[in-house]
Amino acid sequence: MFTRNIIRLPSFTRSLATHAGPTTALPAVLHLKTGQSFVGRSFGAPKSVFGETVFSTSITSYTESMTDPSYRGQILVFTTPLIGNYGVPLNQTPIDSQDVGVALESSGIQCTAVVVADVAEKFSHHTAVESLASWCRRSNIPAITGVDTRAITRLLRDQGTTLGRLAVGADASAPAPETHQYWDPTGENLVDQVSTKVPYELNPTGDVKIAVLDFGAKANILRSLVRRNAAVTVLPWNHDFNAIRDKFDGLFLSNGPGDPGHCMDAVAKLRKTLQEWSKPVFGICMGHQIIGMAAGLDAYRMTFGNRGHNQPVLALASAGSIKAGRVYVTSQNHQYALTLSDPFPEGWEPFFINCNDSSVEGIKSTTESGKKVWGVQFHPESAGGPLDTIEMFTDFVAECRAHKLQLPIKTTGTMKTGRVEPHPVLRTPAPQRVAVAA
Repeated sequence: MFTRNIIRLPSFTRSLATHAGPTTALPAVLHLKTGQSFVGRSFGAPKSVFGETVFSTSITSYTESMTDPSYRGQILVFTTPLIGNYGVPLNQTPIDSQDVGVALESSGIQCTAVVVADVAEKFSHHTAVESLASWCRRSNIPAITGVDTRAITRLLRDQGTTLGRLAVGADASAPAPETHQYWDPTGENLVDQVSTKVPYELNPTGDVKIAVLDFGAKANILRSLVRRNAAVTVLPWNHDFNAIRDKFDGLFLSNGPGDPGHCMDAVAKLRKTLQEWSKPVFGICMGHQIIGMAAGLDAYRMTFGNRGHNQPVLALASAGSIKAGRVYVTSQNHQYALTLSDPFPEGWEPFFINCNDSSVEGIKSTTESGKKVWGVQFHPESAGGPLDTIEMFTDFVAECRAHKLQLPIKTTGTMKTGRVEPHPVLRTPAPQRVAVAA
């Protein structure tokens, strides 16, 4: 008879999870201009702010969303109930052919305030260095938890994106602001606030030179270009690219916050570029809208916009890695969109359409035009979200490289890398408009 030896293993607990510490005892209230108020408690900076209240359906990557310059001036409501469970990483990386100096989308939090149903009291991740609450307090960003984000989201869906005020501390007991007291950030040129003020270079040893007009570029856009061995020169949003365009093999227009109507200077300059320049041009989000407006399309404000990492789009045309008829799942963050007109401007055609609301998700130059221009409303670089369309960066850089060498286009193969000298890529976090107690 054999004896069964039972080996008892020690039980492991989540001892590596770090306690974020209790949220502050300060009361907080989110007031909407449409009349509703939501009472909770503060876990961020002890101050009150105004902003545009929007929601995001993304399940992960709250750190990337909060540092996205496209959220400038906005009170960001997360529909996912629990936020903060994996903490916040050290936001610093090397600056070389693989990275651009920051791990997130900019050097600091860009949204005006944060609204969550339940902030995590513990966080656990091998890259985490602090809690979400600590990060918000250190960054002087107010935040509220303990509110019904589902109810807020339904209101924003039904009524549309609305202005709001997050009142913290003593302000929480004060009456809601009068209608005329709410601040509308879209009245300001937010792009000018987040764009670089001086040109700078990344990966200067790359074998193809691409200029980036910075309307509020996410770091992962720049990262996606340098990892494909592009030498990138980042320019202010209203820089006169036409005066230096012969130095470059391609032009990229980035994402950005607010109303594209504030960027008519860039639209006029790009129209001249498109008329006189034959090299590849690619735009994302705000850059897509600028391309469309330069082509003759109008832009309009959507009811509540599309913000999340699960937006399906249908490809209406083929180009590079994109195949007509296929549905791609995309990451999006936009309040404005291009008008779908019939007929389309001469030399242009729709590229993508949103499967949920039929909004224009992309345009491209026609084959007959002889141009190589694309614009997409979604974010191929994701961060976070699906990577269905990431190869659009490979397609673009391949077009730039082939145009430079006058060779047939090849969109497959490994990325080349190169060594660069460091250059700081920093973006100042959003200045907040502080509410003064009556």
